[in-house]
Amino acid sequence: MNVIRTKAIELDTIPAIAYKIKLASGGSGIKLHRTDREDTVFTVVDKRTGGAVIDAGIDPDLFPEAAFDEAIETLAGMPYSSRGKVKLEITEKKDDEEVDADEDDQPDEIDMLSSPEFKAVIERYSDETGRINYVLMNKQFIQFAAGSKVVNEMVSKKATVEEIVLFVLKNRAAFLAGRKDFVSDDEAKALYAVIDEIDPRSAFKELSLHIRRMMSKR
Repeated sequence: MNVIRTKAIELDTIPAIAYKIKLASGGSGIKLHRTDREDTVFTVVDKRTGGAVIDAGIDPDLFPEAAFDEAIETLAGMPYSSRGKVKLEITEKKDDEEVDADEDDQPDEIDMLSSPEFKAVIERYSDETGRINYVLMNKQFIQFAAGSKVVNEMVSKKATVEEIVLFVLKNRAAFLAGRKDFVSDDEAKALYAVIDEIDPRSAFKELSLHIRRMMSKR
């Protein structure tokens, strides 16, 4: 199984590389690999604050808090990608399988990373640095929602905010990918999750607020 993660970046704080992993249980985490020794460490990213949840057992001399802060700031907004293991040649004793064993234990889930819809959304809204422009994405999604007869009917029929957001995402993703058919509900939820978890602040916050305002006027 391919591990869902961002590209690896090199840190300035310590001699290490870092990348962000999408957790099968929801949310994301940061993994750091020292490049001068065999040590690696993993921490969960707090979706509410966007900061690293640093375990008390992590050695601050090897992995200081500043290193996690740098990793999170540098990786912020970068889309996930489906890739193989990160390979580091530090010593002959180092084994790639040991490095990523904890990641490969994650259960399989719906893979939308290789879908035309995910690729189209990322390509359309990524800036020159590879980060997603959430402002532009929400602006265009809101413009579609405001003029959509289907969305207005869903609002009138008291559909939930989540249902309407998923419909908008289905429609726009299919449009950007040049497809006439929509993904299934489960695939739409997986697509929503993999885009939303790129940014701890919620990628679809403005769209959701707009839909709530539409509902409040009915």
